[in-house]
Parts: sequence; structure tokens; C-alpha cells
Amino acid sequence: MRLSNAPCSWGIFYPDNPRVSALQYLDEVVAAGYQGTELGPYGFLPTDPAALQDALASRGLELVGTVHVHTFSDPLSGPQLLANAEKIGKLLHALGARSFTLMDEGNAYPPHAVGRLTDTERRSMTAMLRDVQALLLEEFDIALAFHPHVATAVEFEEQIDRLLQDTEIDLCFDTGHHAFWNQDPLAYMGKVWDRIGCMHLKNVDATVRRRLLAGDLSVREAFDAGIMCPLPDGVVDIAAVVRMLKERHFAGPVVVEQDHFEVMSVGPDQLAKRNAEFLKPLI
Repeated sequence: MRLSNAPCSWGIFYPDNPRVSALQYLDEVVAAGYQGTELGPYGFLPTDPAALQDALASRGLELVGTVHVHTFSDPLSGPQLLANAEKIGKLLHALGARSFTLMDEGNAYPPHAVGRLTDTERRSMTAMLRDVQALLLEEFDIALAFHPHVATAVEFEEQIDRLLQDTEIDLCFDTGHHAFWNQDPLAYMGKVWDRIGCMHLKNVDATVRRRLLAGDLSVREAFDAGIMCPLPDGVVDIAAVVRMLKERHFAGPVVVEQDHFEVMSVGPDQLAKRNAEFLKPLI
């Protein structure tokens, strides 16, 4: 099992004005103990295949895939999604990566409307996913996965169930986002094991979640308070998750994602290193 990380662990969600340069990010990923990386937002890492390959190979890193955020609540956005998928898929294919993950854009929803797409909007999302899946598979031999995520149209188990029923795509299963609302990641992994294409390892702070569930914190306030805590510190039994992955010979990418907020006393590179040191004896 190769451990990977992602630019979002360094707070890089958009390619413009990143907190660290692409090369500094890659250096810090290696120094923290990882062997692979996700692409991050298109344009952050080099988009020229040769330049990206050189940057990765010189550090002994592998590109394992990407997560692309799309506004599925916009039913007219299908053509733009296909254009982005083709552009990114071409780069992934050139680097030998075979995993492309999509997730919904939560910032597009007004407060209190999260996850409540109309039936028409949900059918539109399903059609877009099917179109992207066909494009990636036919042109690049790349598998599509979907990332259920807090504050989006797909975050609760019944919504994930419906997505899996309505499509043939796999999941990018995130242990932290699943546990955010007190759902059981291990139990759900067992239920949908054959549909998990890639894994994101993340954990949830018990105290902050308790305040969230009691209604004392909003979703944004919970994030700002550090609900997504380091892997050793949260309510998710990460050791049991890794044990399941090993026992069932999971072959997809395993990526650590560590949200970083002001409340945290150490930097992203130190958090990444701590998470890697926690995981290495488990794998």
C-alpha cells in the first residue's frame, strides 16, 4: 500500500496564489514520508506532461489521480465538465494515473439548502456523471469515482446509496466526511466494498463533532474549529480501516487528506509527517 497525499492538505484548493509553490509542495510531501500525490487543482502542478513527470520522478513520487470539483447544481454545466474532464484526463493518462474523482461544489448552495437537489437536478447530475465516465473510459482508460462530501448534494448514506443505484461509478470513500455526521465508515465500507475505487483517510475530532451535532456549531464553524483532526486523534478507527484495506487486498489509491485551519498549532508539512508516521506501522 503506497501512501499518498494531496495539495488540499496544504490548503491548496485553487491554482491561483497557492500558499506554497508546486515544487515546495512536492518537496514537503516527500520529506513527510509519502510516495504519491494527487494532482490537485488543475494548473497548480505543471500541466506539461514531461515537466510534471520530471518533477515527480526526481523526487520518487507517483501521480495517483485527481479530485475535480464541479457545480452539479447547475444543470447547464455538462459541456464545461466534459471539457475539463478531457483536459485533465489527458494529463493523467500521460502520467499513467488511472483514477479521476469528481465531487460536488458545496459553496454553490445557499445555507440550509445543502444536498437538496430537485429530482430534475439530480437526474441532470446523474447524466453528467455517466457522460464523464464514458469519456474517461473510452479515451483514456481511466476509472471515474465520486467523492461524497460534507455540505454537498451527496453526503449522507441514503444519498450515496441512490448515487450507486443510479450510476455504475465507484466511490472515492472519505472516512472523515462519512463520520462527520456520526455515520459509521467501517460499516458502510463493508456494505459497498465492491464500489470503492479509491480511499481518502481523514479523521474527526469527537469534541467538535459533539458540538456540531448538538447544534452549537454550523458546518463552517466546525471546520474552523478543527473538526477534521490528525489521523491519530479522532473518532474513526483508522487502524481498523487500514486493516480492512489490507485484508481485502485493496488496490486503489490511498490518500491522506488533512484539512488545515488557523486553530491548528503546526503547519501542513508537520501534520502530513505526523499522519505518515502514524500510518506506516499499520501498513
